Amino acid sequence: MRRAAALLGFAAALAATLPARAQELGRLFFTPEQRAALDARRKARLPDKPAAAAPSPTTRIDGLVRRSDGRTTVWVNGEPVSGNGQVEDLRVAPRRGDPSRVTVQAGEDGRPIDLKVGSTLDRGSGEATDVMGEGEIRVRRSPGK
Repeated sequence: MRRAAALLGFAAALAATLPARAQELGRLFFTPEQRAALDARRKARLPDKPAAAAPSPTTRIDGLVRRSDGRTTVWVNGEPVSGNGQVEDLRVAPRRGDPSRVTVQAGEDGRPIDLKVGSTLDRGSGEATDVMGEGEIRVRRSPGK
C-alpha cells in the first residue's frame, strides 16, 4: 500500500514538472498554420530558397542521370533539375534516345539548343562550347594483355 502511494506521489510530482519543461524547450515542430503553408509550397513545387535575381550569363550542363523507372535529373550550373524542369529562365529537357544530350531553351521565345553534358552555353551570343574544345580523346590498348 505504501509502495502504491509513493508511486502515485512520484507520478503526480513528475506530471507537475512536465509543462514547465515543455515551455523551456519551446516549440519543436511547426504550428498547424506553418505546416499547412509548407505543404502548400511543396504541392505547388515552390523552392525553399529564394530565386536568383539575375540569370547567369552562361549555362553549364554538369550532369545527367536517367533512372531505370524513366525519371531524370539534370544538373545545370550545379543545381539539380528534375525531369522536364526549369532553372532560372531556362527550360531543360533530356533528349530522348541520346543519353548524353540535353535540350535547353531560354525564355518564351528562345530557340531550343542541344547541349552535351559538360558543355557551356554563352547566353549572350548563343554559342555552345564543348568541354573538349577542339581536342579529342584517344584510347590505346597495350598489346599482349
